[in-house]
Amino acid sequence: MRRNFPDLDSNVFDVAVIGGGITGSCIARDAARRGLSVALIEKRDFSCGTSSGSSKLVHGGLRYLKGLEFRLIRESLKERRIWEKIAPHMVYPLRFLLPIKSGMEKWIVGSGLTIYDWLSYDRNQLDDPDQHMAAHTEVSAEKARMMEPVLAHMKIAGALLYYDCQMYSPERLGLECPVDAVAHGAVVANYAEALSFEKAGDRVGTVRVRDTLSGAEAQLRARLFVNAAGPWADRLLELISGGEASHKLIRSKGIHVVTRSLTNGHALTVSHKGGHFFVLPWREHTIIGTTDSVFTGKPDDLCVAAEEIDAFLAFVNEGLPGVKVTRDDVVYAYAGLRPLVDYGSKDSYNASRRAEIVDHGAEGGPANLLSAIGGKWTTSREIAQKCVDLIGSKLGAAMKACDTAEAPLPGSTGWFRSFVERMMVKHRDLSGTIVENIARNYGARGENVAALAAAEPALARCVSQRLPDIAAQVTFAVRSEMAMTLDDVLFRRTGLGTLGRLEPGALQTVADIMAGERGWSDEEKQRQIDSIAWRYGALARA
Repeated sequence: MRRNFPDLDSNVFDVAVIGGGITGSCIARDAARRGLSVALIEKRDFSCGTSSGSSKLVHGGLRYLKGLEFRLIRESLKERRIWEKIAPHMVYPLRFLLPIKSGMEKWIVGSGLTIYDWLSYDRNQLDDPDQHMAAHTEVSAEKARMMEPVLAHMKIAGALLYYDCQMYSPERLGLECPVDAVAHGAVVANYAEALSFEKAGDRVGTVRVRDTLSGAEAQLRARLFVNAAGPWADRLLELISGGEASHKLIRSKGIHVVTRSLTNGHALTVSHKGGHFFVLPWREHTIIGTTDSVFTGKPDDLCVAAEEIDAFLAFVNEGLPGVKVTRDDVVYAYAGLRPLVDYGSKDSYNASRRAEIVDHGAEGGPANLLSAIGGKWTTSREIAQKCVDLIGSKLGAAMKACDTAEAPLPGSTGWFRSFVERMMVKHRDLSGTIVENIARNYGARGENVAALAAAEPALARCVSQRLPDIAAQVTFAVRSEMAMTLDDVLFRRTGLGTLGRLEPGALQTVADIMAGERGWSDEEKQRQIDSIAWRYGALARA
């Protein structure tokens, strides 16, 4: 997958998608696989915003039962199974314990989980038994505390054990969609910002696009445009109309903290003060999330403040006293903005996660403009399917049938455990930890990374003393995955930056490899190193 910004200027595409988060990437993948000519632009990097700022869950949304959103839950649970099927290296079952404080709560929540089980009736229609999920069960208070000692100081009447799914890396899973789109003829560019829109009668004629790395510009022309800009979607509509956006968003800010490992391997769902938080095992660490508050600032200015971390940890320690988590336990913190359709909810926590596909032509706006807004990570593939169905109808195009619910993503491995075993036998020169890390991050495409390491032995070394990522992953990111910046490599192509600050030598190694591949000067290399400091700013002690 190579960045081909000049090619944006070379054709009139059937469809141009603006926004390279998971929704836009799924739309581009679906449209390209159905035979449409597709352009996808993203003003920063793929899945760098909301798509990477999640709890890393693919789930039905148990709490949506409170709002009786059965259709959304069923849709989400169906899509959960599909993600397991098409990306088994990335999406896998995770066991949750939900502490219960009274007999009445056990009956109410247990009834909800029974409905959840019914709505996921097809959850085990997968070949790999490792991907199967049992129905929920009750666990006594004593057994729950034995399973997870962190519950020891919590007054509970028992717990409920249930399953949902986790993503190993939302950023890498999101990336596989444009990889697949490119394999089916799409023209794709990150760091490509839509600056202005030129009207042609009642239609969008041309979008002026700027390469934010070089300053070059292109004129992007398409028969139909899709606004998939996530939290920026209404801002893009204002840019198109020159006035107020026709559809409003509520931006919900959620922060997460990554800490030392806090559990014995179970995820915890903890209710507290009318809300809830998750304690999630991940990469031998723990993710705790998330907050949920209305964000009124500019989406580009999103960051985590130190006081937000302190307030969230206080909330977590109140709700789960046994966790005793402090700032010293936090190695990384990140934030995301959920773009929620404004249906009149007074707060973001209770706002619906339903998606909306807007045909602006039907509302008196540009006849060739659609917007895909709202929704959630789990349902992004289905949102894309509906959007491309509408695109085909509006264009009068003869398209292939949608196959994204069945077609494996480029890294799909089949039975993952068997795949890892085969890789370990084939690549005995690499340690088992390195092989398993490559398998999780790249799936079947990991063979390309291993081949690089075999061809250039220097690339087989670990970049960091405490992490299993090797130098070949950095090289592969630049050569084959459109990684343009140090931030791209550390936080989206690999997980090197997401478990705390790298030791200076490791950071310098990554920067040196990228400088050699990208032709950076010493000044540019230092600028790239300086550019990631904000990622850890909230963790600095005054």
